[in-house]
Amino acid sequence: MKSYKFKINGKDYAVTIGEAEGKMLSVNVNGADYQVELENAPAAVPAAPVQSAAPAAATPSAPKPAAPAGAGEKVNSPLPGVIVEVSVKEGQAVKAGQKVAVLEAMKMENEIPAPKDGTITAIHVNKGDSILEGAPVVTIA
Repeated sequence: MKSYKFKINGKDYAVTIGEAEGKMLSVNVNGADYQVELENAPAAVPAAPVQSAAPAAATPSAPKPAAPAGAGEKVNSPLPGVIVEVSVKEGQAVKAGQKVAVLEAMKMENEIPAPKDGTITAIHVNKGDSILEGAPVVTIA
């Protein structure tokens, strides 16, 4: 594993790059684990640690444990911003279109809706977290 410190828009990120499997790379950003897909990966990505990469997403300050693999569909942030409200709890049933969180971006509040009916199996953010576009917000099974 290789560790880096990044400063993005004045905010510090501690990034640890794990092992690559094909085009997928394990990345830990400020204590939260992510699986990152490499767009321009070489034909055979070595199993040794990758020497450089940018963080996939800004992370929660106190992440909750992730749901087991395949335990639902991740609802991702549509744009970068700050989480101003988490409207659901783990285990809560939700309907398609129901607000799961509110993201402030460019001085506007944007509701993040559930894409389908289901149950919240994981919450990946906390109020006040800065996140990047595509960062997971919740997981719905």
